[in-house]
Amino acid sequence: MVGPRPTSLPPVALADIAEAIGAVVAFSGDEEIDSVGGSTKEISVVVTGVCLDSRRVLPGDLYAALPGAITHGARFAAGAIDRGAVALLTDDAGERLLREAGIAIPMVVVADPRSVLGAVSAQVYATAPAGLALVGITGTNGKTTTAYLLDGALRALGRRTGLIGTVETRVADEVIKSSRTTPEAPDLHALLATMRERDVDTCVMEVSSHALTLHRVDGVIYDVAVFTNLSQDHLDMHRTMDNYFAAKASLFTPERARRAVVCIDDDWGRRLAAQSAIPVVTVGTDSTADYILSSTLDQNFTLSGVNVNLRLTSALPGSFNKTNTALAAVTLLELGYPSADVERAVLTDPHVPGRMERVTPPDSAGLVGVVDYAHTPEAVSAALEALRPQASHLVVVLGAGGDRDQGKRAAMGSAAAAGADIVIVTDDNPRSEDPATIRAALLEGARSVSGSARILEVADRREAIAAAVTEAGAFGPGAVIAVVGKGHETGQEVAGVIEPFDDSVELRSELQAYAAGSPS
Repeated sequence: MVGPRPTSLPPVALADIAEAIGAVVAFSGDEEIDSVGGSTKEISVVVTGVCLDSRRVLPGDLYAALPGAITHGARFAAGAIDRGAVALLTDDAGERLLREAGIAIPMVVVADPRSVLGAVSAQVYATAPAGLALVGITGTNGKTTTAYLLDGALRALGRRTGLIGTVETRVADEVIKSSRTTPEAPDLHALLATMRERDVDTCVMEVSSHALTLHRVDGVIYDVAVFTNLSQDHLDMHRTMDNYFAAKASLFTPERARRAVVCIDDDWGRRLAAQSAIPVVTVGTDSTADYILSSTLDQNFTLSGVNVNLRLTSALPGSFNKTNTALAAVTLLELGYPSADVERAVLTDPHVPGRMERVTPPDSAGLVGVVDYAHTPEAVSAALEALRPQASHLVVVLGAGGDRDQGKRAAMGSAAAAGADIVIVTDDNPRSEDPATIRAALLEGARSVSGSARILEVADRREAIAAAVTEAGAFGPGAVIAVVGKGHETGQEVAGVIEPFDDSVELRSELQAYAAGSPS
């Protein structure tokens, strides 16, 4: 993500940066100067920005030359300097590479530069504090939907908002495509400073477990931290569910948040609420929750707490979206909004790209198309459960991403077979893995479920969507096609190459072609 930067901040002395993180400023020669006191040469170095990508460095930047999985960022220092970097933040290995290359530039050298990058970025962009209300949402599923629900409600309340997440980043009305759920620390702090500069008063953002583990949100303190749920995902990185939970739980500490809203409808949420080091209010269907969500057959529900009884409606289908709506409402209450205003504001219908998104064209021969980002066993199950009541028959197109948590694939297949009449297993961003191996794991899980679901394998995703429409057409009007896994994504990555591919576009096209009597 290439986001905007603030334009009105004063430069920060490199000496002050070094002092704040307990480091020294070194030069490419044999001169090394303690940051306290310094020298004329050292004091003259000032920084106006921080950048982690040498290709995006701007004049006056501190380039963060970090060790990477493949190579060291210091190897790109020459390019960063050519673009205007005035100093580097790096480690001992980076310093050696710079000296060997004969690169003359001031350096701040620490053992683990990534661990201080958030603090450095906050200092340079003056975002400690940020100067606007901040909400951080974490959990396996529901982050994006809850963020959009909150953003829409805040706008309805007259706030000028920022949004940072999986689908997009918004600074008031400026929209920037997101490359990851949570930006790297320099980009995040630059965004927050820009929001403040443009009079944004509230920012809602998704906080991934990767971001928490890799220090991307260091230096940020959220007014409210929100927990949606936890289920198996990202074990390729975290290895165990306990590690995954610990990463999420680190958001709910005084260093990162002031108070919390936690859903306790799973064991992980109850565990988090019990151990949180910050004040917590709980939300759930259980009578022990501070805010109790009623159970109804439609999308209307009540949310009851101390001196609060809200009548709410979820704009999106499924019990999980009632929970997301409830979390948004309680977060608004925690931000200080009156209950009557909250009840009115959360009725705003958000458009959440790729989240239970209906893509049915005006003429679809009575068939219904839905695209959803479900890419965990629990999310697949929840999505199909939400669609089942409105479907005479349910056809699901399912894949799993390559180079990601392999342990969830069979369970995803099982969830699909348990919830649908027909399961079409296909490819979904196989990346560097053999697509057939990924499909085999999904198929094994799907075929392990005893029942009437028919299991098909169609490797090409476009052909799989076409096949799903044809199969649903055989059932007739009222059949639902659910294409899950990629959601809002607009590309398909195979062997390092990303080709344009949008599930919504493809499904809409196939439905139109089918209704016209000429399937493509």
